[in-house]
Amino acid sequence: MPKNKTHSGMSKRIKITGRGRLLHERAGRRHLLEKKPSKKTRRLAGTDDVARSDVRQARKLLGR
Repeated sequence: MPKNKTHSGMSKRIKITGRGRLLHERAGRRHLLEKKPSKKTRRLAGTDDVARSDVRQARKLLGR
């Protein structure tokens, strides 16, 4: 079976931890931050797990 090429866009968006979990940045914290409440921008900070339903497809795109 041939090897799959990795998807470079996906590799920029998703990080794999040492234990194999997939992490991504939360959306909505790139621009227009002055009008957003501080409470919301703090909540959007950091990383979050990739949804269980998306993990299989994400791993395939990452070549894992």
